[in-house]
Amino acid sequence: MGSPRHATWRRFRKNRGALVGLGLVILLFVAAIAAPLLAPYDPDSLDLAKGYTPPSRTHWLGTDEFGRDVLSRIVFGARVVVEVAITSTAVATVVGVILGLISGYYGGTLDVLIMRVLDILLAFPPFLLAIALVAFMGTNTINIILVIGLTRIPRYARLIRGTVLSVREKEYVEASRAVGSRNWRTLFVHVLPNCIGPTLVYASLTLGDSILTISGLSFLGIGIQPPTADWGAMLTRGREYLMVAPWMAVNPGVAIFLTVMAFNLMGDGLRDALDPRG
Repeated sequence: MGSPRHATWRRFRKNRGALVGLGLVILLFVAAIAAPLLAPYDPDSLDLAKGYTPPSRTHWLGTDEFGRDVLSRIVFGARVVVEVAITSTAVATVVGVILGLISGYYGGTLDVLIMRVLDILLAFPPFLLAIALVAFMGTNTINIILVIGLTRIPRYARLIRGTVLSVREKEYVEASRAVGSRNWRTLFVHVLPNCIGPTLVYASLTLGDSILTISGLSFLGIGIQPPTADWGAMLTRGREYLMVAPWMAVNPGVAIFLTVMAFNLMGDGLRDALDPRG
């Protein structure tokens, strides 16, 4: 029969789309980690004489208005995607899981208080809330990570709360209480493991949304600031030269599209693989 992990991996491997997504995600991480080795040029090196150079053997994806190599900037831009998207998702996951566990397990007034605060956050469109918070807090990387994480906490908390409400009445949870286990032990030993699957699936799916938010903020000029290579900033700069040098906008746009698609494909495959009916 094999272990549950092996069964999950077998189901995941049967999904070709999921494997394609996993391959692209691995490629993204390799690019982020080995950017100095993979990038053919310094991403911030200026050479005005080579501005608007179309794709060629020397510059595979062309250059921008300052003569900077577009491929190199896309490779280094992967670092921003990994750093901000992964970290903000981790913040949202940890805080959301803790709030969801507490709210669903204890119930009562505490549950009502937590859920009403989160409902207030859910009343605002996430991207508009992110714009407002970044404008208020500032545009440094740490603030952007915190803002994106904050806008996603309510959905994680509600997801976990729903799972906890269905798990807390199970026999093994009742048995844990009956033998005198502390609440924290029951929560983290018996309840939390049943929330891991839905959390992983949701996190993989929301990573793509986080990338779009990062790119959108940079596109509006309130995200990652120059001269840091960022796909959203490259896209908004390329828009100004779309008729002269279309590769400046098309290439980072394709990078964003492929990355978001990769996480969505991987998330769909992970959801199907973890489905016990699969």
